[in-house]
Amino acid sequence: MFWTIIGALILIWVLGLVFKVAAGFIHILLIIAVILILVKVFQGRRRV
Repeated sequence: MFWTIIGALILIWVLGLVFKVAAGFIHILLIIAVILILVKVFQGRRRV
């Protein structure tokens, strides 16, 4: 589910770039998605 949300955010971001719709909001969501990816990666390394 995590990767599905990230994929959807990236898709919405790309569509926002193409159609210039709600670009600011979509960029904020993309930044949040990248932060979540980094947190997930670092948490995965700690558990091992």
